[in-house]
Amino acid sequence: MRSPSLSKLFLSFLRLGMTAFGGPATIAFIKDMAVNRRNWLDEKSFKDGVALCQIIPGATAMQTAAYVGLRANGIRGALVSFIGFGLPAFILMLILSALYDRYHAVPGIISLFNGLQVAVVAIVVNATYSFGRSTFKNYKDVLIAIASGILFWTGISPFIVIIVTACAGALFFRNVNTELLSNKTESIDHTFFIKLLLVMLILLSLLIALYFVDLELLRLALLMMKIDLFAFGGGFGSVPLMLHEIVNIRGWMDSKTFMDGIALGQVTPGPIVITSTFVGYMLYGLPGAMVASAAIFTPSLFLVILVTPFFDNLRASAYFTAATRGVLASFVGLLFFVAVKFGVAVPWDIVRVALAVASFAALMKKVDILYVVLIAMFISIFIF
Repeated sequence: MRSPSLSKLFLSFLRLGMTAFGGPATIAFIKDMAVNRRNWLDEKSFKDGVALCQIIPGATAMQTAAYVGLRANGIRGALVSFIGFGLPAFILMLILSALYDRYHAVPGIISLFNGLQVAVVAIVVNATYSFGRSTFKNYKDVLIAIASGILFWTGISPFIVIIVTACAGALFFRNVNTELLSNKTESIDHTFFIKLLLVMLILLSLLIALYFVDLELLRLALLMMKIDLFAFGGGFGSVPLMLHEIVNIRGWMDSKTFMDGIALGQVTPGPIVITSTFVGYMLYGLPGAMVASAAIFTPSLFLVILVTPFFDNLRASAYFTAATRGVLASFVGLLFFVAVKFGVAVPWDIVRVALAVASFAALMKKVDILYVVLIAMFISIFIF
């Protein structure tokens, strides 16, 4: 396997990040670049990395980029690959957030987002359906999803729901057969942990600096980090958590504004959690956008780096696999609640219903989500 330079990794993932529309679908393009064209990893190692990124919290495509960088050039490779892949989405979302903040009250922009909010409802409903179809294996998964939705509806924190469903999954599914891998972990150079500790100390220093510079920015950073730590199942797993914390608990923005942020996130490359840039900008301008964006990705990046050497043992653990299954089932219920919450925020009429149904049908037919959003924008300008 070739060992690319840090600049090569950064520029390669930067180029890829510019066209990384479709969330997890971009993993195929990462594989083509890293395995087929550049020969940085073999196919088995790449598949193991994808499996790892699917069972730990965070945006799967972003974590896959970090995994490739880690395998190709250590911790520094993981950092530059991760940053390069996510940078285009951050820059574009920052520009869109600034434009939204300045012009969202203009009648034409209002009309545009009236249609986009309908498309967002269809996107979340489709995510709920897709999540459920891939997660539900028997009636126990369904029961966990229903219980999660009910608990969330009654005001229970989704973070508590996730912890409870992880315990329920460990209880209900621990005897389900899983693919057991070798119990041997690869040999790890002790300098790996020294480098990781150094990076973590730098992060801690930045958080301490935020405490003295702006306590509100520190609170925003800690909140986004907490959301990322619990966002199992990919980027969409963060949506119920963001909605709960930002709209329901703190009241930093209303549901419609949050939906606008989700919509903007769909016209940018990269994962849906880039909505954090929008949230940060609307609250505290450029510093808020930078802090929120860095914080929402940091925990999952560290998890990829930390867990990769021990993945075989982790994947072979029946309790871990069972707990993860319970958490993933809970997110179906949480996403359903988000779909209902977003749906209530829309002033429905026959035109909006038709647009929502058409958007959902297009997504079911595997039309790229970017095209669905762009078409909804175009229709909105003329209808609303």
